[in-house]
Amino acid sequence: MSIEEIKLPDVGGEEVEVIEVCVKSGDSIEEEEAIIVVETEKASMDIPANFGGTIESISVKAGDKLSEGDLVCTMKKEDSTQDEQPKEDTKEEPKEEVKQEETQKEEEPKEEEQEESQSVETSSVVEDIVVPDLGEDGEVDVIEISVSAGDEVEEEDGLITLETEKATMDVPAPAKGKIVELTVKAGDKVSTGTVIGKIEKTVASKPATKKETKEPTAKVEAEEVKEESKEQNSSSQTQAEPVKTTGKVYASPSVRRIAREFGVDLSKVSGTGRKNRILKEDVRLFIKSELSKPSSQSSGNANSGLGFDLPKLKPVDFSKFGEIETVEMTRIQKISGPSLHRNWLGIPHITQFDEADISELEEFRKAQNELLAKKENGIKISPLVFALKAVAKALELHPNFNSSLSPDGQSIILKKYINIAVAVDTPNGLVVPVLKDVDKKGIEELSLELKEISIKARDGKLKAQDMQGACFTISSLGGIGGTAFTPIINAPEVAILGLSKSEMKPKWDGEKFEPRLMLPLSLSYDHRVIDGADGARFTTTLSKLLSDIRLLLL
Repeated sequence: MSIEEIKLPDVGGEEVEVIEVCVKSGDSIEEEEAIIVVETEKASMDIPANFGGTIESISVKAGDKLSEGDLVCTMKKEDSTQDEQPKEDTKEEPKEEVKQEETQKEEEPKEEEQEESQSVETSSVVEDIVVPDLGEDGEVDVIEISVSAGDEVEEEDGLITLETEKATMDVPAPAKGKIVELTVKAGDKVSTGTVIGKIEKTVASKPATKKETKEPTAKVEAEEVKEESKEQNSSSQTQAEPVKTTGKVYASPSVRRIAREFGVDLSKVSGTGRKNRILKEDVRLFIKSELSKPSSQSSGNANSGLGFDLPKLKPVDFSKFGEIETVEMTRIQKISGPSLHRNWLGIPHITQFDEADISELEEFRKAQNELLAKKENGIKISPLVFALKAVAKALELHPNFNSSLSPDGQSIILKKYINIAVAVDTPNGLVVPVLKDVDKKGIEELSLELKEISIKARDGKLKAQDMQGACFTISSLGGIGGTAFTPIINAPEVAILGLSKSEMKPKWDGEKFEPRLMLPLSLSYDHRVIDGADGARFTTTLSKLLSDIRLLLL
């Protein structure tokens, strides 16, 4: 045994920081196994062992700064020359005996391999098919059955389709085989872990060793079977759901490079190698598992739609600073929160601010309400109704605002109908019912429909069809206050209009200042579909239409 020094090689920087020590004194490691992990200005990298051996001593710790040539550790290396005999002392006969023994040993495994290949047996096993992790609590609906009893399926073939609050997903076959039975039907409700049927698959098994087999051989085979069983269990566990790891991460530089390329956090990958070391196959299985999950995640996932990790907020115990009360979010908040988060992160928002002179509009509105009050029909025109008609006209003039981006992002879907959603504030949270065919309806008809749908929203009686099919959304805060805000686009729409509180302002008419009632406009739009010039044109059109409602007739 000889003791060798392991020094820091050239890592492309003057000084690097040790961020992790992967071994300790007394550990036996193999060639290329990581000893420490250092961090440069560009990336983190492993410093591997140049040879296999035993760690004698570690000269660094996490946080130390190292330069090229600094001592990292000392290792005991086996001296292979000690076992070699001098050539002059070696006789011919022992060489021949060694050759014969080696030849005999090479022949024996071949015979054993032939016997094993001839004696491998197969058997059929029936196992349960269960619903995988859905990424959310509670039950979901079965909306489609893709196979029936007796069908032959391949591994990963879709068996049934589920519909969650966020997306639809298939439950795949866990293995290649034949469907024995399905215990669910369309319309049933299931949750994570529910058994939905049984599948018959074929597995290979080894027969018991013969009586004449020597005891040492039987012991070796038993150990091999035990190791294979461990590997299979570890592999199946990784395929089902990678186990999150905490603390140190053991992986080679090539594995870390693959993880960086695919944006994989290695602390979330379960290692199946020696001493829980992460292998390339572990990273591939983790990526496959993540891709099979529903695309939309809960609001706690700050990385939805991103190729990198956002810094996580550290938990704070607020009770240390005073009295607190924890109130559970409403169901509407729980559902809308992830959608708003996704839209804000996934859509490049631009907000255009403008204002409209609604002095004449307001005079006309008040005069019409006085006439309607005499009819006793309960209809009252609000400023929002005129905004609906103005937006409908603007969508006709600027059709790219009445569109959606295709799922592949390669085309724009132009809509020939005009349905406008209106955000309504309710005791349980914000809901967005939809008014259909706004361009084809009059002021009084829209006023009555807006009143009815607002009452249904506040009473919690809106149906699914009442909140579907919108082309554009209006969020009005005029009754509350504020001068401007940046509304979040409601995907798959490409724009949303925010209305703030109107205010009397002095405006120059060319000769003198006059008091005019000005309505603030805040237009957010998807910059992938709409550029800044079109955004300015849209708000200018809106401003003109609201300033002179006679233009709505043209």
